[in-house]
Amino acid sequence: MLVALSAAGLTLLAQVQEDSVIKVDVDLVNVLFSVRDKKGTLIPALTKDDFQVFEDGKEQKISSFTRESDLPLTIGLLVDVSRSQEALIEVERRAAAQFFERVLRPKDMAFLISFGGEAELLQDYTNSQSLLSGALRQLKVDGGVYSPINSGPIPSQPRGTILFDTVYLAADEKLKGEVGRKAIVVITDGVDMGSRVKLREALDAAHRADAIIYSVYYVDWRAYGGMFNPSDGDLRKLSEETGGRVYKVDRRYSLEMIFDEIQKEMRSQYALAYSSSNPSKDGGFRKLEIKPRAKDLKVQARKGYFAAKQ
Repeated sequence: MLVALSAAGLTLLAQVQEDSVIKVDVDLVNVLFSVRDKKGTLIPALTKDDFQVFEDGKEQKISSFTRESDLPLTIGLLVDVSRSQEALIEVERRAAAQFFERVLRPKDMAFLISFGGEAELLQDYTNSQSLLSGALRQLKVDGGVYSPINSGPIPSQPRGTILFDTVYLAADEKLKGEVGRKAIVVITDGVDMGSRVKLREALDAAHRADAIIYSVYYVDWRAYGGMFNPSDGDLRKLSEETGGRVYKVDRRYSLEMIFDEIQKEMRSQYALAYSSSNPSKDGGFRKLEIKPRAKDLKVQARKGYFAAKQ
């Protein structure tokens, strides 16, 4: 079933933002993370004694530590189908189908959203390869639409690529209520034109959903004719603050190779939990840092979480 998340529907975002805080029990904080060496190789065989955890600068006691390669995984794939991506859609379609075949196991689920001037849910939660392949075949270029900013007789304005809106929707509407490991994989050239939510709001929604964002920076430079150079700066912020990474497609690093790297990382994560030393349920953002005791290792984890609010 094809569900359109229209511009009119997106106006509801402003109404729900203040009420969309995840209720995280501050007495137990769970963190998923990956570890790499200086060469970027994933390190799979570490223990809790290899790490220190800090919340707002104060060291916390790790209460549990596991390797979470088999924990159920929920993935949202977001594909940019704006005009600048037109020549890349077929490559994205084939690579995404292979990615789903490799990464999804019987207890995992995935959904697919395309976005340009509007966002469309092409496939809701499923584990079916045939349904996901069928949804991928529905990917088509969206050159942007004229949409009302608010309800009522107000003049329209053009919207381009609603990247931030789509990340917000995937996190807040789809992933916030799910359990287990949650990831957003977004394929885009990083350009946002017309989103109603800001980058910070999209990022906060990902934090509240406890979702990791993996960004695939895929640019068709010919589409811009040298008049504009897209940047991956916003994608870096979205990914690095949630514990993900930014991958760049180029002549040496194909989209298929990147998808393979993402699925390997998803299967090589650690999970730790601790009881926060801060008992306040103020709804505030708590900064997290996981430090490896070995100086030649680098931890890839979310930068914080939102506490519960009474």
